[in-house]
Amino acid sequence: MSRFLIVPVALAFTLLLWLWASGGFDQLAVWAAGEQREFQNQIARALRAVRAGQPEAVALLLSVCFAYGFFHAIGPGHGKVLIGGYGLGRRVPFLRLTLISLLSSLGQAVTAVVLVYAGVLIFELSRARLVETTEQVMAPVSYGAIAAIGIWLMVRALRGFAARTDSPDHAEACSSCGHAHGPASEDVARVSSLREAVVLIASIAARPCTGALFVLILTWQMGIALIGVAGAFAMALGTATVTTLVGWTSLGLRGGLFASAPAARYAVILAPAIELVAGLLIAVIATGLLLRAL
Repeated sequence: MSRFLIVPVALAFTLLLWLWASGGFDQLAVWAAGEQREFQNQIARALRAVRAGQPEAVALLLSVCFAYGFFHAIGPGHGKVLIGGYGLGRRVPFLRLTLISLLSSLGQAVTAVVLVYAGVLIFELSRARLVETTEQVMAPVSYGAIAAIGIWLMVRALRGFAARTDSPDHAEACSSCGHAHGPASEDVARVSSLREAVVLIASIAARPCTGALFVLILTWQMGIALIGVAGAFAMALGTATVTTLVGWTSLGLRGGLFASAPAARYAVILAPAIELVAGLLIAVIATGLLLRAL
């Protein structure tokens, strides 16, 4: 990454710290919550228009659902923290992080669909009971999984520090011995990356959006279930827009930090240091959310 990106990235990071210290994120969360309530009212009106057979109502409903998902993602949530921390702490290709962000949000829609239709068709649960199940059961599971990912990043970082203190003599000798002593680092990276992606997606998808539950239950009661499913996925795309932007920002910050390293030896130390900080951030925030949910 070009060194010219260091200054804007540093300014953006400073702005985020200032917002956090000044309570700006709390004000942002209040504003986002108000927008969500307004969007819920708009969704209800759009659903009544769909049931009335108005031709433009479906497009309006999907647009409002997308906007709801976007504003929902701006408020407090664990997906942004995990995606941003992962992009900051690990060397992740741009496309891979984008796909993880997208699939994580779509996974929330899938979870919402499964939860609603399993609840109403098999267990005959009410909307209030479905929301309660999400908050009391699925949310703690999700937060616990995210905290575990943060701890795992910290362990990786500490191992990275330890590995850099080992003697390189054996590695240099083996580089010309003509045979492999085990899988190459690239092979290990490919396997771990797939495992990481699955765990990340599952941990975020475990807790569906309550707005998606709202739409799915109402459309099921109205007899327009497929439109509700489409609305849930439109919300997921709105959420994915925010989480993807956070992920891209974390990649830019990581690239800027490495571009500013004055020497290769500092860059070698910087990699596990960033991973340690990112893992600590994820673990602390997720643990706080878990304790609040219990």
